[in-house]
Amino acid sequence: MATEALVEARKGIVGRLADFLREVRGEIQKVTWPGMEELRKATLVIGLMDLLLQLVFVTGVARLFS
Repeated sequence: MATEALVEARKGIVGRLADFLREVRGEIQKVTWPGMEELRKATLVIGLMDLLLQLVFVTGVARLFS
């Protein structure tokens, strides 16, 4: 563990950036991306929630203070 820290400290910014980008690529490959149907349903739910919250907070609060 301490040896790895010393090796990391000796790497330049380019080496550390390359390591970071390799790790990002590895993590992105682990992601399970939604299918089209799941994406469509999630978008619908988010849109409906947005509409509901807008009605409650924007319209409802505006009526309280008018």
